[in-house]
Amino acid sequence: MRPVQAAKIFAAMASEPRLKILAYLSKSTMTAGEIAERFDMAKPSLSKHLSILENAGLISSVKKGKYIHYSIVEEHIVNTLDGYLQSVCSVRGPLRQESAAKAGTEPGGAGED
Repeated sequence: MRPVQAAKIFAAMASEPRLKILAYLSKSTMTAGEIAERFDMAKPSLSKHLSILENAGLISSVKKGKYIHYSIVEEHIVNTLDGYLQSVCSVRGPLRQESAAKAGTEPGGAGED
């Protein structure tokens, strides 16, 4: 990993809202509106957080109709490590469970890592 890319990843991970976004996206894709419903922040601020995560290669986006759907880049090693941390974190663990419920998988079930 190049130093510039590493700096982008660490900068992206250095924000509580961005860590929560990663937890929400851990088991399901979401639109910006669905993510925004879970935060008390202005839409431009949320857009900036999503952009930082995408520029770091941690999430990807696909436009479907008039909505942009965001998902985690599961193959990224940082997301693998972050997934483990979500499973033991008292704050982000419930967000991961909410994401699993939205995706139709139960934590600890067949769809769980």
